[in-house]
Amino acid sequence: MFCNQCEQTAKGVACTVKGVCGKTADVADLQDLLMHAVRGVAHFANEGRKVGVIDHEVDRFILKAIFATLTNVNFDEARFQALINECVQRREQLKGKVEKAGGKVAFDDPATTFKPAGSIPELIKQGQQVGQVWNSKLDEDRQSVQQILVFGLRGMAAYADHAAILGQEDERIYAFLYMALAALVKTDLSLADWVAMALKCGAMNFLALELLDRANTSAYGHPVPTKVPLGHKKGKCILVSGHDLQDMANLLAQIEGKDVYIYTHGEMLPAHGYPELKKSGRLYGHFGTAWQNQRREFQEFPGAILMTTNCIQEPVESYKENIFTTGLVGWPGVRHVKNGEFDPVIEKALALPGFETDQDRGEVMVGFGHNTVLGIAPKVIEGVKAGAIKHFLLVAGCDGAKPGRNYYTELVEKLPPDTVVLTLACGKFRFFDKKLGTIGEIPRLLDIGQCNDAYSAVKIALALADAFNCEVNDLPLSLVLSWYEQKAVAILLTLLHLGIRDIRLGPSLPAFISKNVLEVLVQNFGIKPITTSDEDIQAILGKKATVR
Repeated sequence: MFCNQCEQTAKGVACTVKGVCGKTADVADLQDLLMHAVRGVAHFANEGRKVGVIDHEVDRFILKAIFATLTNVNFDEARFQALINECVQRREQLKGKVEKAGGKVAFDDPATTFKPAGSIPELIKQGQQVGQVWNSKLDEDRQSVQQILVFGLRGMAAYADHAAILGQEDERIYAFLYMALAALVKTDLSLADWVAMALKCGAMNFLALELLDRANTSAYGHPVPTKVPLGHKKGKCILVSGHDLQDMANLLAQIEGKDVYIYTHGEMLPAHGYPELKKSGRLYGHFGTAWQNQRREFQEFPGAILMTTNCIQEPVESYKENIFTTGLVGWPGVRHVKNGEFDPVIEKALALPGFETDQDRGEVMVGFGHNTVLGIAPKVIEGVKAGAIKHFLLVAGCDGAKPGRNYYTELVEKLPPDTVVLTLACGKFRFFDKKLGTIGEIPRLLDIGQCNDAYSAVKIALALADAFNCEVNDLPLSLVLSWYEQKAVAILLTLLHLGIRDIRLGPSLPAFISKNVLEVLVQNFGIKPITTSDEDIQAILGKKATVR
């Protein structure tokens, strides 16, 4: 086992015995084998496009297969066995089509002829033999950029899969995905070539994010400012955690007429802002806060728990029987719901005690996507020109359990009252309930949404730059990001592709970035690690932090 793809990797180097996330070495080996098989498919899909062969079912499968390898998505060995076998079956079918069309079907990459073993233990041994999907024969710096590319591709595949579920796809994303995966075996590309490919991944990820924004807003409307209660109501309940809005919509439809309340958790909080979802009187409130508290929160929840495509710690035995998963999410011993048929989840909720009383824990505001923020752009611009708004900070990204993430809470709490904080993704749960007040009619804390809504943040920044007739880097805007897994890598590559500079990144820098590659990022993009909240506020604003 060698896994260094997340921020919490052991000793800041790599997990080699068991993942800090809970992933076993066996699952890690199966994930490596799956990516090996995926690379094999990529050669035929890449060649197929040269001779007019495109298999849409293969495209959709490959997105899901890659998505399954993201941190904390799936730890189920049996499901990886099925994915590996299906991957090879689809490869052979695609190979036949490409050969019939006159395309090349002989490649040096052993992934194109790989045959999966018949049992899970044998597959694990094969995974140990093939190792990582990038080229370990290259020098350290080229390997480093290959890793950045691979992790970016994983994040991009996740966003593209979310969009495709709601019918939004783009052939350019698939074409780039296959080209990049097939290129991993090349040894004649320079460091500059690999950096260019990683930045192209950022461009393709921006397209995936745009598709996802269109998919969600077309299906459920543009988010609108909405107050979300943090308490609960007496009655039966289901907690929905993750990102998949379609699962939420289907569940809300299926509990219609039943006395069951739906609560959101984590990245599902922004669901309350979508007009087509908030219509339901059964979508009530948000339960739980930061990532490191999730196990306690789930143990305390007196209803059924539905986990959609999300990143959380592996659940413990004491509440596994109350958990259901959808999509790619899976752990041994946890029931999986297929085809959006949520009867088992609803039945479990009705069998559990639910909340015995009402509880009021205050409220938070969501729904400040690009449509809303750009709708009040004249007021924002007026606030800047009048000097009421001195600076904007995008404080966004992933949450995690590793020490150091209290920095983001301290940063937001200490910012002076003439600053506006834009936020998105689960990192905001460090400070999402802070009462920062307003500047005129503009809330000082604007919740843009999920990590899936990163497109909104970029669109807001680009629109402000247009309004002030300047570049994004010239705006009174600073980006302070937290990262945890591969979606964050994809977003960072998107920001670098757009030429956005001086991004502060933490809590620690990725273990897979070599010293020389980091120097390139620092010189070309001004990437810098976070320090302390006081020091960074001084550096960003040129003044001391506010003492409260």
